[in-house]
Amino acid sequence: MTARLSRLAFVLLLPFVLASCVLTPGKFVSTLKIDADRHFTFTYVGEVIALQDDDMTKGLGDMATPSPTDPASTDDDGTPTLQQIALQKGDSADNPAAKKAAADAKNRAIATALSKEAGYRKVTYLGDGKFSIDYAISGTLDHGFVYPYNIDAEAVFPFIAVELRANNTVRMKAPGYANANDSKGMSAPGMDKSASQLDGVFTLDTNAEIVSQNNEEGPVTTAGRKTVTWKVSPLTKDAPSAVLRMAAK
Repeated sequence: MTARLSRLAFVLLLPFVLASCVLTPGKFVSTLKIDADRHFTFTYVGEVIALQDDDMTKGLGDMATPSPTDPASTDDDGTPTLQQIALQKGDSADNPAAKKAAADAKNRAIATALSKEAGYRKVTYLGDGKFSIDYAISGTLDHGFVYPYNIDAEAVFPFIAVELRANNTVRMKAPGYANANDSKGMSAPGMDKSASQLDGVFTLDTNAEIVSQNNEEGPVTTAGRKTVTWKVSPLTKDAPSAVLRMAAK
C-alpha cells in the first residue's frame, strides 16, 4: 500500500517536476510599498535560483518515470518549450556534461521567458541554476498580486502574494522569504537545498493602517509612513506577513 501511494504521489508531482520552473530567492533586496489608496510598487533585486530537476526528483523515491507523450513542440516564437527541454534530459541522465548542458539550456529558456514580461528590467543567467534579476512593477491593488508567476516559464511557488480582502484590507505573505521546510509556507522537493542560500532584506513601506504584522521589532514611523523590515536567512522560519487597512472607496 505504501509503495502504491508513493507511486501515485510521483505521478501527481511529475508534471510539475518535468514542466514547471521552481524559483527560489538567493541573495536579494526586496521592497513592497503599499499606499492607503491601494497604489503599490514591488521590487526585487538580486539572485534567483532555479531548482534543478535532480534536486526535485531526489525526494520522490526510486521509481521509474512514465514515458511522456506528445509534448508541445515549440513556444509561439519557435523556441523549445521547457517541457520539451526537460524531456530531452532523459537521454543524458548518465552523462554529466550532457546533463549540465540540458539544465543550462532550460535555464536560458527561463531567462528568455522572464525577460519578455513587464517589470523585468534585467534578467541574466549566471550559470549553475543562478540568475541575476532586477524587477520593479507598480499598479493598483484592485486584484491580487503574485510574484513570480510566468506562463511561459511555468514558474510556481511564488516569493510573495498580496491578497485584496472584501473588508478594505490587504493581506500580504512572502512564503519565499523563509525556509519553507521549517514554515507553513509552500514547499517542493529540493527546496531544503536552495534554502541554504537564502540571504536577503525585505521591507514593507506603507501609509495605511497596519492591522497586524509578524516582525517582533515592529514598524518604524517616519514622516507619516511606516516601514517593517525583515532580515531573512536559512534560519528564518516564519514567512513575512502583514494585514493593512486601506482607505474606504
